[in-house]
Amino acid sequence: MLERLLTKPEGKTLEFKRDSVSPTLLMKTLVAFANTAGGRLVIGIGDDRQIVGVKAPLDEEERLRSLIADFITPHLVCNIELVTIHDTTLLVLEVFVSALRPHWLKAEGHEQGVYIRIGTSNIPADTSLIAELGRSAEGISYDEMPMPDLSKDDLDLIAVQKCFAGDWKLDEQALVTIKLLTSYQRRLVPTRGAILLFGKERSLHFSDAWIQCSRYTGTDRAVLFDSIDIHDHLPLAVESSMIFLKKYALQEASITLSLLREGVINALLHADYSRRGAPIRIAFFDDRVEIENPGILLPCMTIETIREGTSRIRNHVIARVFRELNFVERWGSGIHSIFREALTLGLPEPQIMEVGMRIRLTVYLAAPVPVFATKAQDKAQALCGEAQVESQNKAQVRECSKARIEAQVRVQVDLDILSLCANKPLSSAGIAAALGHKQLSGNLRKALPRLRDSGLLAYTIPEKPNSRSQKYRLTAKGKALLK
Repeated sequence: MLERLLTKPEGKTLEFKRDSVSPTLLMKTLVAFANTAGGRLVIGIGDDRQIVGVKAPLDEEERLRSLIADFITPHLVCNIELVTIHDTTLLVLEVFVSALRPHWLKAEGHEQGVYIRIGTSNIPADTSLIAELGRSAEGISYDEMPMPDLSKDDLDLIAVQKCFAGDWKLDEQALVTIKLLTSYQRRLVPTRGAILLFGKERSLHFSDAWIQCSRYTGTDRAVLFDSIDIHDHLPLAVESSMIFLKKYALQEASITLSLLREGVINALLHADYSRRGAPIRIAFFDDRVEIENPGILLPCMTIETIREGTSRIRNHVIARVFRELNFVERWGSGIHSIFREALTLGLPEPQIMEVGMRIRLTVYLAAPVPVFATKAQDKAQALCGEAQVESQNKAQVRECSKARIEAQVRVQVDLDILSLCANKPLSSAGIAAALGHKQLSGNLRKALPRLRDSGLLAYTIPEKPNSRSQKYRLTAKGKALLK
């Protein structure tokens, strides 16, 4: 068992230490393990994975047990095992996720001494996260909690009825059944989940419960091309997000849309709405889409268990409503199906990771999609949509095929021009010559103003657009795109 551990990298559930001369650091790691996903701390391993062992291991075991009792509260149960490998003895401290969480260092107190594990780091938990750890230990869902100062009138019941499309008779009993209303001091009040889902003034109570959609030029956040803030009711926000993503998905990239929809639903389901500071974020780059939601993984959960299909519900009310609306087929299938479908489609493997206090899902496109290329396909997509509706119209089908070819030609011509101007500014005649044309062709005549209007190319003499010495240079936006 230990030999297998030694081949694994340090991470959320594993850490190696050469010795125990810094007991506070050891205790922080054990507290962080107990508060998040459990883990093993192996003492006697150097930074280079050299096995150095522990001197007087029995005495060291007794010392560590005393340190745990003195440093950590509530009392933490820790298994300590002496393991011999290559005639050298190591100490393996194993901690499981504790039902008494949150644990903290006595010397630092309950407010500053709670730690969680993110990657290989032990991070101090803030007030909202400490409360979330306590709720999860008690089996309490944040979105099931009542909002005593509000009433049923604070819900947009028209939107509720539209979402359920007449399948439910949404009287008070039905609203209680799906936990949009709950009993509080002998009266019915909305749950936090109800306000998150259908609150008339959700932003007043949950200022960060919205979606920020952004389209960037290139593969980083240097140049923002387009953005939209989505404040719709959460069930409607799924489709609003997909409209934005479809806007920039070319035919080649559209195969990822079902994966992205699963990712958006997953982010809305598992966001920690008790946290403040940032909304759910969707970022579309030329080569990938990143979907982030606030909150760390729930206790007991790791990236590996999520990929295997294990699931724990963070927001019970939102999950129940999404299930009734057929957004969720079966629990735990979302992320697992994203990885499975990506493999089936031959796409690069998606990535899921904890980034600070957020969870990020990255879905990679089959091929890069330059942002300006989506404009080239607008007409083609419109024509193809009409042809699909009237599939008997052979002329429309031919027009659709023609439009797609023209769009692909436009994209290639644009990329060729940008690549040439990346080396040095060129005149229109110089561009034509470099591309093997005797004179400026129709495609080139259309491409140059298009690229200039998109901010990808600029005149070298902007004050004299008709100058005989006029050339085209690549802008910062154009450089970012080519990266």
